[in-house]
Amino acid sequence: MSNNKIAAVAAYITWVGFIIAMLIGDRTDRFVNHHLNQAMVINILSIVGGVLAALPLVGGMIGWLVSVAVFVFWIMGIYRAVTGSTEPLPFIGDIHFIG
Repeated sequence: MSNNKIAAVAAYITWVGFIIAMLIGDRTDRFVNHHLNQAMVINILSIVGGVLAALPLVGGMIGWLVSVAVFVFWIMGIYRAVTGSTEPLPFIGDIHFIG
């Protein structure tokens, strides 16, 4: 597996993996940038879900739904990184923070 593929997969493994991917990946590479961006969106969405889950009443349910969505996006992102795909994830694929 190439360094770029390793960086793309590592980006999805929490914030620590994201930072490691930023350090070992070629950030000028379109593939790495794509997966770094998607992983950042997933990590931010995870934080939002955690904050929502702390709210009383409906916050717990909304937080749970966001957590399920984050898990699904996480699996899809890792799978696409391993297979070399740059297809954007549904709903969040058009959000860009990097590149």
